[in-house]
Amino acid sequence: MQQISIFSLVMNASLVVQLVMAGLAVVSVLSWALIFNKIAVLRAARRHSDEFERNFWSGADLNRLYEDANRRNDSVGMERIFQSGFAEFLKLRGRSGAELSDIMDGSRRAMRAAAQRELDALDSHTSFLATVGSVSPYVGLFGTVWGIMHAFIGLGNAGQATLSTVAPGIAEALVATAIGLFAAIPAVVAYNRFATDVDRLATRFDTYMEEFSNILQRLATR
Repeated sequence: MQQISIFSLVMNASLVVQLVMAGLAVVSVLSWALIFNKIAVLRAARRHSDEFERNFWSGADLNRLYEDANRRNDSVGMERIFQSGFAEFLKLRGRSGAELSDIMDGSRRAMRAAAQRELDALDSHTSFLATVGSVSPYVGLFGTVWGIMHAFIGLGNAGQATLSTVAPGIAEALVATAIGLFAAIPAVVAYNRFATDVDRLATRFDTYMEEFSNILQRLATR
């Protein structure tokens, strides 16, 4: 039983296969660390957006919300969009002779820029998961092919083809493919989930920007 344990297969594999396994194991650990971090970041982003929307639509004074955001200086997500748009609105509205169209266009541009920065931050490093998901199986397959080739070379030198002779070498090689799949599958699932979550937040941001633009337009015409 000791001879066919996973640990013994890894330790008895050729150097190239061991390097492939080690690289895939490191990538898998990094992927899981990124996955847990991104889960926390996206959960916090949804929570902050929910809290801000409740405060915003509760009838709170916009100037007070803006002052609170400036005082804390830690606004994120939807609150950062509000802060950027309202700051630009106040600046342009205070200029003499400013046209309504210029005020609204400037406010929308500021909100879009803030929204894009927030989405970029939420989507950061997810491309690493996509790379891991697409490349890891092939790296594992490379290790498997190399290991099988090494096993058959050893079998040719032995001169006698028996199942007990060739099976350990092939099993060692297949472990590389297993590790590659172990690294790739969670990365692909997480990447697709995170992409969906970011898209949903992007839709919420777009909807809020349109609604807030309507509010600012009514304020500008008073």
